[in-house]
Amino acid sequence: MVNADEPRAQGMLDVGDGQQIYWEEWGSPYGVPALYVHGGPGCGLGTSLYRNRFDLTCTRLVGFEQRGCGRSTPHASCTSTSLSTNTTSHLIGDIQLLREHLGIDAWLINGVSWGSTLALAYAQAHPQHVLGVVLFAVTTTSRREVDWITEGVGAVFPEAWDRFAGHAERAGVGYQRGRQRLVEAYAALMESPDPVVRDVASREWALWEDTHVAIGTGGFVRDPRWDDERFRLAFVRLTGHYWSHDGFSDPPVLERMDLLRGIPGVLIHGRRDISSPVLIAWELHRRWPGSKLIVDEGNGHGGGSMAKVWREANDQLVAAIAH
Repeated sequence: MVNADEPRAQGMLDVGDGQQIYWEEWGSPYGVPALYVHGGPGCGLGTSLYRNRFDLTCTRLVGFEQRGCGRSTPHASCTSTSLSTNTTSHLIGDIQLLREHLGIDAWLINGVSWGSTLALAYAQAHPQHVLGVVLFAVTTTSRREVDWITEGVGAVFPEAWDRFAGHAERAGVGYQRGRQRLVEAYAALMESPDPVVRDVASREWALWEDTHVAIGTGGFVRDPRWDDERFRLAFVRLTGHYWSHDGFSDPPVLERMDLLRGIPGVLIHGRRDISSPVLIAWELHRRWPGSKLIVDEGNGHGGGSMAKVWREANDQLVAAIAH
């Protein structure tokens, strides 16, 4: 019998480089294998509510926490934890090791926000191990996307962005708006040896994030996760690290979509997602033969009706794969 209240199995996997990643498994051991790739970078699995987007009676669902966050070790909230072996290629390798560890030949990949970038990058690197892809709040973490979410969207929230950029200008990292990338300034601040500098920078980043995701998600609300200092520091440090390197994707994900030809995919995106405009999902869809784009007109970077569509997409693909 499937117990939907706790993982069927869980553990820590040594992936090398002194890193161990946390993984968990839900649902039926005989079901269609599926992997959930969380967002952030640095969100972790939280309370594992992602499992509600799958029918656990017919899915063998696996989730894991990426290097440096959640229960994985060492934790990126501490600057003594080097990020030199925390790149997209390393994370792709971790997914492969996890697949082999669990004895799975191929699986359905789900990715959310940053997780959609990593899911795409994994599928492009190992298409033979991918049964299908479902993406939610689609991103590819290209330079234009990063510069939009950290600078361009300031045209919509000028007061909040002035505060966000102003902090970097005053923080002593040599940042001047219009001359350097703001994301690089915050990445530098999160590597400061001074814990106060890191704490204040992470709080400013968190405030900016809550601001730009407000449209289409019910209005401005402070995310209670930011109250967890360990979570906040790791999230902002990892996000700054990945974003300042354009997701460590070279060539960019969008330019490699031919590698997914023949793999079924569903892209789910909110029309009001100002943080990650629907243009990216549209461009991916146009370059991905066999993909389906679903645009939710009423939601932004997530939302209740989008979650329903997400569950339906998984149900349909699992049924198709099983038969």
